[in-house]
Amino acid sequence: MGLAGLPGWYVGGALGAAVAALLAVCIYALVLAWRVDRFDRWLSAPSLRLDPPWQGVWREMSLRVQRMLKQQEKLAAVHEKRLQDFLLAIQASPNGVILLDGEARIEWCNDTAAAHLGLDAVKDRMQHVVHLVRDPVFARYFSQSDHASEAVIEGRSSSAVSSQKLSVQLHAYGEGRSLLLTRDITAVAQAEAMRRDFVANVSHEIRTPLTVLSGFVETLQTLPLDQQERIRYLDLMAVQSQRMQDLVADLLTLSQLEGSLPPGMSQQVLLPELMSQIESDARALSSLMAGLDATQTQEIIFDPSPDWALLGSRSELQSAVSNLVSNAVRYTPLGGKIHARWWRQSDSCIFAVTDTGPGIAPEHLPRLSERFYRVDRSRSRETGGTGLGLAITKHVAQRHGGELRIESQVGQGSTFMLVLPMSRCVVANAPVEA
Repeated sequence: MGLAGLPGWYVGGALGAAVAALLAVCIYALVLAWRVDRFDRWLSAPSLRLDPPWQGVWREMSLRVQRMLKQQEKLAAVHEKRLQDFLLAIQASPNGVILLDGEARIEWCNDTAAAHLGLDAVKDRMQHVVHLVRDPVFARYFSQSDHASEAVIEGRSSSAVSSQKLSVQLHAYGEGRSLLLTRDITAVAQAEAMRRDFVANVSHEIRTPLTVLSGFVETLQTLPLDQQERIRYLDLMAVQSQRMQDLVADLLTLSQLEGSLPPGMSQQVLLPELMSQIESDARALSSLMAGLDATQTQEIIFDPSPDWALLGSRSELQSAVSNLVSNAVRYTPLGGKIHARWWRQSDSCIFAVTDTGPGIAPEHLPRLSERFYRVDRSRSRETGGTGLGLAITKHVAQRHGGELRIESQVGQGSTFMLVLPMSRCVVANAPVEA
């Protein structure tokens, strides 16, 4: 600047030097403003040029800005990746997660929560959650100040035949925001209901014979009875005692089935021997039911057993097959027909028992293998069953890799099938791998 005023000093003295210096300052300011404006426009561009069109300090400044921006972009990309990974992890969660803002509006939710509560993860964003989840229990829970405990509501998948139970709980986080968690507890609720029913049914099944025994004992203790009456009462007591023993035995069988490893493939159960014993027991039970009336007997047909061997637990397989046959005998009226047979079909070997009993309505079929489930409780009492036979058969089938199938029509009888995989059925005495 000082050098710029020297020519003016020689031309116009001190005044000329001042004018020249002022002119130089103005020119420098204009150039600086132009460069600043150009630098600002370069910074404001959608994408910065990799090679700025200037030199010197301005180029150095632009390169430093580019390096800083690249570092910020890398850092932002890392944070974005972490956020996406976090959201993907929440998306994969079996529980529902909903992020709510300070006004209880949905900021984000995973697919599980959307399915649980019937939401649209995109369209329902920024909608008030209480306006979308129209459940009185949920509304009351949401409005209360204490959310330390969970609330149980009906899920969106609930229908007349099946009920979905959801656990919902609200957690505060951040500045006024909330985290709403949902969890499907349908299986837990069903298990709890089954546990209550099981305890109630066991208590009922045991209380009935105990009440009878108690009454007979009191009668024997208080009343003078002749020998014939005493024998009759003792026989009735023996029947009730045997009923309790059968119930306890079936309960123990179920407990052992549920608590042990599935049977291996090393033990061979010869099918002809197994079926011979089961047929003998079935005919004895049928004769006992007929009593002295030889004209009203059941027609029991056992097809010749194939020369097979079943691989698995003999006691379990015998119990499963025997339960199906004895149920058919008990529920088929005198004069009816029972047909038992084995055959192969594609990749399965099947044992089926067909009877001409009263048949079973369709609504009962899915629940027949539940413990103590009875279509007709009064009829079940007469037949003397424990209500656990089909549950045992189902467990045995599953432990051997198979299944229990039931086909029935009211008034046309029923067919119960024990279906085992072909790997469990081999030629008798054939070598098998341990």
